[in-house]
Amino acid sequence: LSRINPDLQAGDVVIMANGSWKDQAVTFAANGTEPRPITLRAETPGKVLLEGRSSLAITGKHLVVEGLWLKGAEGDKEAISIHGEDCRLTSCAVTDATHKNYLRLWGRGHRVDHCQFSGKRTDAPTLQIEVEDQPNHHRIDHNYFGHRPLLGKNGGETIRVGYSHQSLLSSATVVESNLFDRCDGELEIISNKSCDNVYRGNTFMECAGTLTLRHGNRCIVDGNFFLGNRKRGSGGIRVIGEGHLVVNNYIDSVGDGAFRITSGIPDSPLNGYVEARNCTIAFNTVANSGGACIDLDAGLGGSGRTLRPENIAIAYNAFSLPP
Repeated sequence: LSRINPDLQAGDVVIMANGSWKDQAVTFAANGTEPRPITLRAETPGKVLLEGRSSLAITGKHLVVEGLWLKGAEGDKEAISIHGEDCRLTSCAVTDATHKNYLRLWGRGHRVDHCQFSGKRTDAPTLQIEVEDQPNHHRIDHNYFGHRPLLGKNGGETIRVGYSHQSLLSSATVVESNLFDRCDGELEIISNKSCDNVYRGNTFMECAGTLTLRHGNRCIVDGNFFLGNRKRGSGGIRVIGEGHLVVNNYIDSVGDGAFRITSGIPDSPLNGYVEARNCTIAFNTVANSGGACIDLDAGLGGSGRTLRPENIAIAYNAFSLPP
């Protein structure tokens, strides 16, 4: 276990020397301030390799970790975990690791940006966000989520925000300007399981799955690009729950339909299906889509789903059908 000096003061910078650091469970625990964060960074970004049975735990306030690479690391839990408030993980990478999650967030106000996460073949989401009693206000932006092969069962999400039992809590997480490249783990590339989240300006390139509002209410899906290249299983957006706003998205050449507005179960349990209600689908463009451009009662009759969607506004969308 490698523990960064607990006596660090606001504004301090710790530099990890270039090279391979094997079997290191690194804990970076300290408290900086907003104007003077405490930083742990690589001597040269991309040349500090955490390998073998290595992991990184970040806990405290106003901490920044920059330029570290967990390369082919092994572990049973999280490759990187973040606790506390207002911490930042930037320009880091986790590739071809065996951990349950590549990254797991607790606490509030964290930012994850300009990182790479790719090559996950094990069960559970690549990035898991825990939703607690107060909104998280995390920001996940400008990251590359690389190829994730088909898992063959549930649990292959690339990002999951919450769980079924947390789905009525507000996370208020923003996921924006990320690239999802061949994220094929399962049907749900992003699995939303909490309220008040924003998915904006992301690109999904040849991903065999959908952005799925699985549980939770009042989410915004705005200005995303879905480029399927007719790949089998590629799709657009699944809408489940209440009060969602789905606008300005571009869906091109997906293989399995663009929008699925989902039917529900009467008195649905939290882990069931609440019918889509009071949602707006507007100003979207669908081109050359295989499957339905809009399925207005997706899943009706299956898994006890007898309630058709209710009060769905569909307006000002453009559909270009394949020849």
